[in-house]
Amino acid sequence: VQLVESGGGSVQTGGSLRLSCAASRFTSSMYSMGWFRQAPGHEREGVAAINTDRIIRYPDSVKGRFTISKDDAKKILYLQMNRLEPEDTAMYYCAYSSAYLDNNLLSPERYNYWGQGTQVTVSS
Repeated sequence: VQLVESGGGSVQTGGSLRLSCAASRFTSSMYSMGWFRQAPGHEREGVAAINTDRIIRYPDSVKGRFTISKDDAKKILYLQMNRLEPEDTAMYYCAYSSAYLDNNLLSPERYNYWGQGTQVTVSS
């Protein structure tokens, strides 16, 4: 599975960005996909994830500001990010898991395919 992210950039505090992730294929009918981010000196963390039953998980830090969605026909995963804050500055990665995840949707170690990442920078 190849994943290609797009949509990153630089915005001011309070701005919005929409990330997209195009997948080359799905390995099975049951899978999970997510968005993760990593800032310098920090561990990679999950910011949004969804499975084939459209169960969605967000951490508290982005709940109410970020929205994940997917277009199965186009094999594209989206992340709408609103009310961005400087703390959201990071490299954002799209990830795919061949497994059906639920409570562990936001665990990066559960994902076996990763995109190259797209940079998001939020200035104050």
